[in-house]
Amino acid sequence: MPHPILYIALGYAAFLLLAYFIQDKFIFKPEKLPAEFQYKYDLPFKELNFDVVPGVRINGLHFYRTDGSPAGLILYLHGNTRSIKGWAKYARDFYRYNYDVVLVDYRGFGKSTGRRGERDMLNDIQFVYRSLAAQYSEQHILLYGRSIGSGFAAKIAAENSPRYLILDSPYYNFRKVVKRWLPILPLKYVLRYQLRTDLWLPHVRCHTYILHGTKDWLIPIRHSERLQKLNPSKITLIRIHGGGHNNLNSFPEYHNFVRDILAP
Repeated sequence: MPHPILYIALGYAAFLLLAYFIQDKFIFKPEKLPAEFQYKYDLPFKELNFDVVPGVRINGLHFYRTDGSPAGLILYLHGNTRSIKGWAKYARDFYRYNYDVVLVDYRGFGKSTGRRGERDMLNDIQFVYRSLAAQYSEQHILLYGRSIGSGFAAKIAAENSPRYLILDSPYYNFRKVVKRWLPILPLKYVLRYQLRTDLWLPHVRCHTYILHGTKDWLIPIRHSERLQKLNPSKITLIRIHGGGHNNLNSFPEYHNFVRDILAP
């Protein structure tokens, strides 16, 4: 008769295998939109499509200044939920300071197509960035990464030369976030999304601004404090006192920071 430990080992192995293949459903909570969906906003905008590789189209929105002379461009990389249909409301925070704003959906979000994977998603954002850099000087492009988007933004900033990198509620690396909730998993081998912000940020040449709420329960502010220590002279940490993970834009301090960075 098999030893009970064998059953435990087999059960644990099955659990690891299941975690490996279904983790995408727990990490990402996309809102999917039909191809014919029509966006509607009260700011001037146009819809963008980036055909990265055959079968993969990244959908985006471009809020543009009608006078044709924006101060620059914000490339906004959103969090792990919804689609740009909802995230687009944050464009106003930057548009008011004479900036164009582009938001894009990751694979499987909104109208974007393609199977998700860390490397492919990073390649998608790099493709989008280089497409935009053909229209805007890199010294006028700012990368903004929100929550899970902060890792993507850090990687793209490390490989290019934007004016600034802004990280909103970032993680030291994605493994640290998951380990807090699933400490029994060997995440180095099971987790398919490592998103090593801690390795990429030291290679970012522009100045980096980090915003983080002091009461963020999902990604505690200690993640940002550790990131800031990687390069204190080029990373500024702005603490939003009392801020959580999803409400920083409800605090005056947040808008004061955006104004100080973007206002002429």
